[in-house]
Amino acid sequence: MRVIFMGTPDFSVPVLEALVAAGHEVAAVYCQPPRRAGRGKKERPSPVQARAEELGLEVRHPVSLKGAEEQAEFAALQADVAVVVAYGLILPRAILDAPARGCLNIHASLLPRWRGAAPIQRAIMAGDAETGVCIMQMEPGLDTGPVLLRRSTPIAPGDTTGSLHDRLSKMGAEAIVEALDRIDTLHPEPQPDEGVTYASKIDKAEARVDWTRPAAEVDALIRGLSPFPGAWIEHEGERIKLLASELAEGEGAPGEVLDDRLTVACGTGAVRLLRLQRAGRGAQDAEAVLRGLKLPAGTRL
Repeated sequence: MRVIFMGTPDFSVPVLEALVAAGHEVAAVYCQPPRRAGRGKKERPSPVQARAEELGLEVRHPVSLKGAEEQAEFAALQADVAVVVAYGLILPRAILDAPARGCLNIHASLLPRWRGAAPIQRAIMAGDAETGVCIMQMEPGLDTGPVLLRRSTPIAPGDTTGSLHDRLSKMGAEAIVEALDRIDTLHPEPQPDEGVTYASKIDKAEARVDWTRPAAEVDALIRGLSPFPGAWIEHEGERIKLLASELAEGEGAPGEVLDDRLTVACGTGAVRLLRLQRAGRGAQDAEAVLRGLKLPAGTRL
């Protein structure tokens, strides 16, 4: 098929690669414009732009798709379908209607649960037992379109947003290739009205650990915000990110270190901290952190 690809971050790259490997003709790649980053504030292309250029594909990165000129240029590509995954811009009706078969979105949740911006983080933070990807026919509403194909995966006790991100990205790539192969026989299923939840963007205020919460909630918060933005605590004026944890046995005052393995008491139960990142340093396993930071039993975090 003749495809327009629309995506920006790392999550989208395996999808682009899978479309090319499957033999589809990628007419153009749309992504967010390069952002200034680093000490020199040089423009840095998005992961999708970088990979698309390596593959020799035409890249476009308009600031908006609301203008008549941009919409005409999009329609002039005469695509069979547009594949959209974590693109970052709202698609006007003229864009949605331009490809012969419309626009298909790869969404990283089991719709209608976790519509919106942060479905992977919210699924872990909520303690969901499973998540997945949906191939959705796009319409003007926020992730409200009918679903053509869905694939699920359990959320393991040790999963972080980082590990789940990589797994779902691969699943999405496989699912979209299957969906395009079967597009003439798939039957779009309208999303039910029941079970709708919204995955709002992560607020910075959410990232500070509240040790008075039950251990399961603290553990889910740490894993759901890892690697970014990272759940955090303050100890003696230093902000420390918590990047991996597991449930553990133990009781004590909320925030109390219970042993020499960084088991910390919560409102009920305890968590063991497995990976941390001190200010200005790289992430380290707990054992390495404890060689440079004294946190004996009885310390209150």
